[in-house]
Amino acid sequence: MKAEIARGRLKRSLRVTFIGLLMNTVLAAGKLVAGLLGHSHALVADAVESMADLFSSVIVWRGLVVAAEPEDEDHPYGHGKAEPIAGALVATMLIFASVWIGFQAVTGLLNPHGGPAPFTLAVLIIVILVKELLFRYARLAGAEMENTAVSTDAWHHRSDAITSFAAGIGISVSLIGGEKYARADDVAAFVAAGIIAWNGVTLIRPALNELMDASPETEVTERVRASAREIEGVQNIEKCLVRKMGYVYFVDMHVEVDPKMTVENAHQIAHAVKDRVRKNIPRVRDVLVHIEPAKAPLLARH
Repeated sequence: MKAEIARGRLKRSLRVTFIGLLMNTVLAAGKLVAGLLGHSHALVADAVESMADLFSSVIVWRGLVVAAEPEDEDHPYGHGKAEPIAGALVATMLIFASVWIGFQAVTGLLNPHGGPAPFTLAVLIIVILVKELLFRYARLAGAEMENTAVSTDAWHHRSDAITSFAAGIGISVSLIGGEKYARADDVAAFVAAGIIAWNGVTLIRPALNELMDASPETEVTERVRASAREIEGVQNIEKCLVRKMGYVYFVDMHVEVDPKMTVENAHQIAHAVKDRVRKNIPRVRDVLVHIEPAKAPLLARH
């Protein structure tokens, strides 16, 4: 059952990624050609950001494939960390893309140039609509699968839509105002660079948290504790540590039992706790149960 869920998750994740990869290829080529022919610095910068999207989609694709590989001798906990690694790389690319766009915008402001051609605005309107649809599609899929890499890639689509929208404002001002406002698209590109940088910093945090084994939502830990308490003989849960590995969780817990209990009975309780937690929470891959003797006051209450 869990294997089927994992395969379905991988298939859906790859579908989302491949759709984004295909659309980014078409949009990046279209914006670059239109930007060069239409003399729009903002549109050329936007095309470069879309090219970064291409690389990010490839990174996400490889991350998803690697994360789906089963455990092996060198990776006994599986390869789930590949997902947050891919997410962190994509977020980093967002930050670098924002720096490049900001630099090009400042260069354009310092060096006078002619205004963009009118047709560049039509290109940007199409780009904005397509990228916003891609963002909503990928964000929904990433949230439903709790996939860090797909969710991060979704915001990469949104950042591309933002830069295109900003470039569209700049081009509109340039077309309406004439040569006097030719630098408006550079100003818009600079503002968009700041927004993209903010998104990159925001998105890199959850990926780094997962890489550093930060605790998941409190609800997950409480469900694990509650599941363990359902087993007869469990008198207390001393510790319960949960970490996320891609889509699945690994649990380490200390369970207190009657200190006079035989080793065999304590062993059976440990297995029962593990089975119950995995049954109640299918995303838990493994549970390591350490048996502790219950403290005297706790025994008196029982």
